[in-house]
Amino acid sequence: MTGLIAFREIVLKVHSRCDLACDHCYVYEHADQSWRARPKVISPEVIAQTASRLAEHARTHALPSVTVILHGGEPLLAGTARLRLVCEEFTRALDGIAALDLRMHTNGLQLSRRYLDLFAEFGVSVSVSLDGDRAANDRHRRFADGRTSHPLVLAAVDLLRTEPYRHLYQGLLCTIDVANDPVAVLDALVELAPPRVDFLLPHATWQTPPVRPDEAPDTYARWLLRVFDHWDRRGRPVPVRLFDSLFSTLAGGPSLTESLGLAPTDLVVVETDGNLEQVDSLKSAFEGAAATGFNVFDHAFDLVAAHPGVRARQLGLAGVSDTCRRCPVVRSCGGGLYTHRYKAGPDGPSGSGAPGNFDNPSVYCTDLRELVDGVEGRTSARASAPELSDPAELAGSQEQLTRDLLALLNDRRTGDSDWERAWRVLGAVERAGQAGVDALDAVLAHPFTRTWVMACLDPGQEDPDTPSAARRLTALAAAAVLRGGLDLPAEVAYRDGEVYLPTLGLLRLGEPGTEGRATLHAADGGYAVREEGRPEHRFGPAAGDARWQPVRTWSPGPDAAPVALEDLDPHRNCFARPPRLRLGAGEAEEWRGRLDAAWALLHASVPEFARAAATGLTTLTPLAGGPRTADWGEAGLHGPGALGVPYAAGVAETALALLTGRRRAGLQALTEVTDLYALDGEWQHPSPWRERPVPVSRLLADVHERVAVEAYRRATATAEPGGLDRINRALDRLSGAAELTSTGKRLVEQLRWELKAVDA
Repeated sequence: MTGLIAFREIVLKVHSRCDLACDHCYVYEHADQSWRARPKVISPEVIAQTASRLAEHARTHALPSVTVILHGGEPLLAGTARLRLVCEEFTRALDGIAALDLRMHTNGLQLSRRYLDLFAEFGVSVSVSLDGDRAANDRHRRFADGRTSHPLVLAAVDLLRTEPYRHLYQGLLCTIDVANDPVAVLDALVELAPPRVDFLLPHATWQTPPVRPDEAPDTYARWLLRVFDHWDRRGRPVPVRLFDSLFSTLAGGPSLTESLGLAPTDLVVVETDGNLEQVDSLKSAFEGAAATGFNVFDHAFDLVAAHPGVRARQLGLAGVSDTCRRCPVVRSCGGGLYTHRYKAGPDGPSGSGAPGNFDNPSVYCTDLRELVDGVEGRTSARASAPELSDPAELAGSQEQLTRDLLALLNDRRTGDSDWERAWRVLGAVERAGQAGVDALDAVLAHPFTRTWVMACLDPGQEDPDTPSAARRLTALAAAAVLRGGLDLPAEVAYRDGEVYLPTLGLLRLGEPGTEGRATLHAADGGYAVREEGRPEHRFGPAAGDARWQPVRTWSPGPDAAPVALEDLDPHRNCFARPPRLRLGAGEAEEWRGRLDAAWALLHASVPEFARAAATGLTTLTPLAGGPRTADWGEAGLHGPGALGVPYAAGVAETALALLTGRRRAGLQALTEVTDLYALDGEWQHPSPWRERPVPVSRLLADVHERVAVEAYRRATATAEPGGLDRINRALDRLSGAAELTSTGKRLVEQLRWELKAVDA
């Protein structure tokens, strides 16, 4: 059974009849009428066997938790004694194996304190079906004699909202009828203060399409968007799962509901007779659509997981129609609910024996497209990550990410004394006032701090408990102490006679090949070092100590912050080509001159791009060799703010390296703190610059860089024919890419505006 999904949720039909006669009910009013032959109430034998099967399944798949939804018909008709047996059997069977989450979906008519006392005892949460105000609810949810059910449902919800039952209140389930006033429906539901509202499209297929009074293909989308607008104006007073799911998928996250998104189903239904079935809504398609041929007495749940109908709903993107695969909103709508895709075969409707298929768009296809686009259009500005347009936000998020990763690394240590001592020093620095905070921020913002942390977290690279990891942390803590001018002793462990202090420089403490320890501290505007058996001596900016090699800097302009010319940090080898060794004084000055000339060229030719390139640039590392074709500057792996530039490049090549490298680094930094796309690689896109189709990440990176290159080449009269057209074609492709999140789409729009400025 390898490769099969595990069922984390079962729907347990505890009663197969109902005390209402709702004319939109898929169980009683749609194609599958198998309820007529089933027992009215679930037997003790089916309860016990189902609990045993679920426990077996949870143990086999090591599931941390399972959800059991008590359903019907109307589950409360089973009575308190039978429901208590259900709760007891499942609690006993799952004890010590998996956490049990018991839930119930009910029309609420029978809900009373005796039921709620039982549910409180076993933690059974309750969702109630209610279609809105009295006019909306009475349109479908009536007794068989036509009487209204609305007052009884309100009384049930009011009871559920009171103490000591309030914690059991899970939400309201509302089936949409577009004849109802969407504003009145929402207001009525919100008045009951539900923890969540679920709006449900009425089950329909291509054979029995949904009611559309105006015959428009987007009737349900327009209704839901009116709900959304009113909900938004009211300050989103309650969670609405449909809208929350769209927010999640538009931001690159998972779907939160079975009716939308590409997540595989993990649900199985157990009928009152013990038969195992697929998702219950399939009863709307044709007689027997939900059947599997299995039951709890003779078959394990894994056999159901292998059923072709179940497997078809585990395929994600591969499980939707070709039309859906080409649709830009498929990540959010997921092709719609599986049931709603059904279309009968060529021999006629399902009743004639032609089973048909589900390889179609949803019967609500236009509604879903309009709904996704409508919600995105209304929220994209707010939903887009602020890091996209605010460099300060991006820098802050990057710094926080480094802190979080360093904290994770600390959690994984195994008690190395040097590590723990250095960690305490970092804590003391942070508590030492603003000077300490600023100093710690500076060393954590050093690009190669992140590179080192990521190497330690990679199980294939550096072990966080090895001496080398602890040595780096001691050096990091010491650098913070010195930068902050703090009177704190910081012990460092050195190897090969030297210690590199991030952002400051390299201190030689012994001969090559020697190891030892030293204590560093700030002293009179400089730095001091003490070693056992040796007198204290000063080093640093003004000490003139030959054993001290400071990090050099370069300024890209009179108003710009100095940029480190980093040729000392051992973790600067995170570029695709090797770094140069320490530059001599003359080489460093010569490189500064080329950088000055390159920066002046950029400001003269593409001033807007030059200013953007300077933002966030903190560190330049000279790389060995000259520039390679179409590969000038390099962003350092996990090194935000770092850029590698070939030392041997000329002025024009260096200018292009600064420009393209910063574009790459900026995009990399953005992708590290926000999602620009999801399901990268599921689709392949033609690229104007590559022979084979590429994933969306590659196409976006190419376009992001090419816009700046095109601007530079046009300004320097080196543009290639057709360059603008190729970029526009790639942007058009990206605009229709289903992978892009709201933030990714806004980035594409930014690139369009940049390109228009280039063309102008």
